[in-house]
Amino acid sequence: MRKIFVLYMILVGHFFMAQNVILNKVEKTHSNADKFLYKINPEAVNAEYLGEIEVQGFSDDDVKVFGMVYKKAKEIGANAFSYLPFESVEGGIQKFDSAHYRLNLYYVSPEQFPREDNIIYLIASPYKKQTIAINNDKISFEPRTYTKIQLTPGEIYTVSTRKLLGSSVKLGAQENQPVQFFQFSAFSVNSNPYGNAGINLKSGDITRLEQSYAQFLTTIYQYQEAVLKY
Repeated sequence: MRKIFVLYMILVGHFFMAQNVILNKVEKTHSNADKFLYKINPEAVNAEYLGEIEVQGFSDDDVKVFGMVYKKAKEIGANAFSYLPFESVEGGIQKFDSAHYRLNLYYVSPEQFPREDNIIYLIASPYKKQTIAINNDKISFEPRTYTKIQLTPGEIYTVSTRKLLGSSVKLGAQENQPVQFFQFSAFSVNSNPYGNAGINLKSGDITRLEQSYAQFLTTIYQYQEAVLKY
């Protein structure tokens, strides 16, 4: 009987922790073939409001959550979104809660999206604190945080995970270079990508992200100033 009760409590716990993405409101739909879903400031962009999504329950599988959000957004033809905060009882704005939040959905003409040329976003791992290096400077990231850096013309930036068997990328400003997004991951053991026997060991990896997914992460992650340590 006790085992049955424990199993019941586990199942109940999983139920309440399950991720649920709801198309809360549909004002209108838009017919378009846009594959992207970009974050906007609706006060600064000429956007057509389509509806609202509500995300209930926390999950650290950000790829899966974004896939669910993306699917719901495309059901009504949205190609843009913005964060919609809840109001508190006192009339103010509630702090972002990664277990319960809302997103407004819009259609925006592709030429209306603002550009962020020569800016890079550095996005932390969702699981552990990490320290990365930009040239000779060190930056510590808390889990589920990000920062952004404006590239200076004529300067080369080496972004590194600072660990043996880790990764590094070299970046520099170029004319009309679109915004770039990179995420750091922790230690991993991967099969050899070339099909030969063996494994790849990495103490830290750097992955370039597609813009739609990356901008979703910068919505549900916390912004962190780049604090340098020498």
